Amino acid sequence: MGSKIGYAGGVPERKVRPIWDAIDSRQFKTALKLSSSLLSKHPDLPYALALKGLILERMAKGDEALSVCEQATRFLRLNHTFLVDDLTLSTLQIVFQRLHRLDLATSLYEYACANIPNNLDLMMGLFNCYVRQYAYVKQQQTAIKMYKLVSEERFLLWAVCSILLQLSSAQGVNLLGLAEALLKKHIASHSLHEPEALIVYISVLEQQAKYSDALQVLSGSLGSLILIEVDRLRLQGRLLAQSGDNVAAASMFQKILESCPDDWECFLHYLGCLLEDDQSWSDGSDCGTRCPPKSVAKPSHITDDLFQSRVEDAMAFVQKLDAEVSGDPKRGPHLASLEIERRKHLHGMGKKEKLIDDLVLYFSRFGSLACFCSDIDLFLDILTPVEKLELLEKLKKCSASMSMVPTKALGQTITLHQIQWQIGINFKLPIAELESLTVKMVSLYCENLSLSKDLDPQECMHGEELLSMACTILVQLYWQTGSLGYLIEAVMILELGLTVKRSVSQYKMLLVHIYSHFGALPAAYEWYRSLDVKNILFETVSHQILPQMLISPLWGDLNDLLKDYLKFMDDHLRESADLTFLAYRHRNYSKVIEFVQFKERLQQSNQYLIARIESAILTMKEKVDNMVEEESVFERLECGTPLVKLASEMSANCLTFNEDLKLRPWWTPTPEKNYLLGPFEEHCHPRELALDYKKIWETNVQKTVQKRSIIPRLVYLSVQCISTSTKENIEANGSGCDNSYCLEMKSLLERYAETLGLSLDDAIKFVLDAAEVEKPFETFGPDVIEWVSFAVFLNAWSLSSHNPIHLESKGRPAAWHVVNTLLQKCIMQKVRITGPLICSPGGDLPVLVQLITESVGWHCLVLQSFIRSSLPCGKKKKKSGSTDTSTSLISQGIRDSVLSVHSTVEMVAKWLKEEINRKEKEELDQLMCSIARETNEGPGQVFQVLQDSVSAANEVELGDRIFQALKSWSPTDVARKMIKSQCKMLLDLLQICDSKLKLLETLKQQI
Repeated sequence: MGSKIGYAGGVPERKVRPIWDAIDSRQFKTALKLSSSLLSKHPDLPYALALKGLILERMAKGDEALSVCEQATRFLRLNHTFLVDDLTLSTLQIVFQRLHRLDLATSLYEYACANIPNNLDLMMGLFNCYVRQYAYVKQQQTAIKMYKLVSEERFLLWAVCSILLQLSSAQGVNLLGLAEALLKKHIASHSLHEPEALIVYISVLEQQAKYSDALQVLSGSLGSLILIEVDRLRLQGRLLAQSGDNVAAASMFQKILESCPDDWECFLHYLGCLLEDDQSWSDGSDCGTRCPPKSVAKPSHITDDLFQSRVEDAMAFVQKLDAEVSGDPKRGPHLASLEIERRKHLHGMGKKEKLIDDLVLYFSRFGSLACFCSDIDLFLDILTPVEKLELLEKLKKCSASMSMVPTKALGQTITLHQIQWQIGINFKLPIAELESLTVKMVSLYCENLSLSKDLDPQECMHGEELLSMACTILVQLYWQTGSLGYLIEAVMILELGLTVKRSVSQYKMLLVHIYSHFGALPAAYEWYRSLDVKNILFETVSHQILPQMLISPLWGDLNDLLKDYLKFMDDHLRESADLTFLAYRHRNYSKVIEFVQFKERLQQSNQYLIARIESAILTMKEKVDNMVEEESVFERLECGTPLVKLASEMSANCLTFNEDLKLRPWWTPTPEKNYLLGPFEEHCHPRELALDYKKIWETNVQKTVQKRSIIPRLVYLSVQCISTSTKENIEANGSGCDNSYCLEMKSLLERYAETLGLSLDDAIKFVLDAAEVEKPFETFGPDVIEWVSFAVFLNAWSLSSHNPIHLESKGRPAAWHVVNTLLQKCIMQKVRITGPLICSPGGDLPVLVQLITESVGWHCLVLQSFIRSSLPCGKKKKKSGSTDTSTSLISQGIRDSVLSVHSTVEMVAKWLKEEINRKEKEELDQLMCSIARETNEGPGQVFQVLQDSVSAANEVELGDRIFQALKSWSPTDVARKMIKSQCKMLLDLLQICDSKLKLLETLKQQI
């Protein structure tokens, strides 16, 4: 037995060790051979069977592993002696967990605990199972049993944490009372011995608003458990502020600042309590990271004189702090002075001149730091546009009057350019000044490259922000003038910057979006891949490329992107329970709550839901031209039912948005907004509207999820309805397809129409009317894909349900005619207005891709289903008289539709071939001509600076690494990469069209 020295699972350890060594070295065949040998000697030994199951699972033989482990479980239930062997049980638990059968592991531990009561190891194993299943109530019950058994503090805290995890339920208040009572009773008899236990107790009291009780506990003997004085003072200050004793709270925070003068968050707490104008304590807001309030409300008992007196006290304290750290300047005290002036202004008692002078003083000390602009962002908000210009002029004068080392001078210059952008001046400057500004920035970058020659390649180069800023202005010039050359220059300077230093992530993200706008998505994806996105960055950064990839023909790359993202998410959600139990074992109870909350936030991620939906739709699109393979996809996706349920469940709870939108360039503040696709707005500063667009995007995501989640199910039902209906019409006097299919499809069509803003009847009328107009895509607007796909699904439903739209007055099936017409008109018109990609960035190619891959794809499935059902073995079955007419009409509709779709896709393929066959040299010349400088204005000026700088590069001055990088940069290669990337997009779409044409040719022969 495992309890015996030298034994493992009832077997001598010397016989088991070689098996584990083979498993650890991934020699699974060897391990399986050794395991089989052990089993031949001990055929009824559960541990030997568990080991074999583990090996089989690692060899991806899940079914065999499950069978072996279930056999081991049966032996355990027959022989209770082995139930106490934790090694056997834990091995089985590992296998069951990896096989996604946690229920079997839990059942086994429950059986063991029931038959061998009061065994602490077994109870801990059972608690672990409940942690993995997030069964908080059962966790609580098991932990309390362990606590009653041994009276250990850790088990009581396990129970309390399990209670805190249940607080979202209706009995939350009562549960907090229970947690408090349990802790009080334990403290009375045993006290507390762990700092984390005290933190949990304070949290329980805090959540019940028992701040005085919490302060009393903290001030007593238990308070000594918090060994770091600053942490204890911070906790006391928070509790005092929440209890309304602002004066005492301010005193606590003041003590912290005396030892930590650069603690900006603590200063905000101090000032908020001193002036009593911070409502975040009293309104129940999260007491975590604080930001300066944008508005304040002065309490009635705070008179102007009292307010002024407290402000003077705060200023005197800040000046004292500044004097104490004069030998080692800290930003904290200076920011504190600025914040005091801002609060005075918010209370109507401040002077803007004083704030501006303080900002200039702050610039003189810290203006060369990269964080300067983010430091003063909030203070700029209270200045008028005229005052912002006044500040900028004063900062320029201050910078000109200062003498400093070149690196700091460069840092101040960069800061001035950033402030100019930050306050929105660039959007009001004439084109000539913007051009001059970009030339100046790029020249400054090139002139200062020598400052970085001795830096490590991984260190940030001096002045690398200049190229990012120049790029943003060039993009603005493109938006303002429509001149393509500015956009190409933006690409050139970023590619040069990455040639000099390949690890600048900001350059890469800018290129991802510019190349995407250019229709050169393969180049964008290549730079995205070089970001080496991993772990949680999958969740926060994927929005930079995923939306563009979803509407592209780059299915291979999209598959990789979705698989990597979903693998991270699935792995984390599966393994997060391990982290939670580890936190329990190490008595880090605050992390228990944190890990569970983080897991729930990720689980509710909108991006995670979208990725799961789009992954399913992509799999369907890849196999849509082969009915047999598509049916296998339907089987794997469980006919789309889980996605419909998942979207409903997750939308019922609030979706989370974990994307870091601050990393996005100004012209695309959210994944669905791109300023470059609209006209230039002269008085618009995009950053001012970013929050509004974020709210719009989050609202639209909810609708998109609802719409996209039902597509797999609608496609499946379309095929089933057509198949069943056709067979019934041909084989007998059937009355339509399975009524349950029809009813469900009608229900889903109603939901689909609702996401488009109409009822089902109104949506049908809208589609029928749109088919009669010359340009239906203008009628549909941005929802053209959704409406054309709706028409496809409507056609399938009408054929199977004998809906009134089934026949048209002219004697043709109306729904077939509508689908044919909409596909033909929308696709042909998109082809006509989609110019050559090389000179038409931001064009309609993504819409064309979706029309072909989705609308046409789903319609081809309907055609395949109808023809296969009509001709089951290549021979028509004898029709009954009553169905001759309707079947004949539908057959005619099928023939017309196959010919119509074939003609439409053939036209797209012809256009794609013409675009692909354009001579590369002509396109290259066209690109390079757009940045060739012919006059002193327009595109080309920045490119000329780059060329001059590269040709004048000096190896001694720049160092070997930077010199060689500059000489290796080739603008022609950059232009050629853009052209090849665009060509790759067209080639992939042509391949999809060819596949559809091959299918349609086959269907033509069958009919």
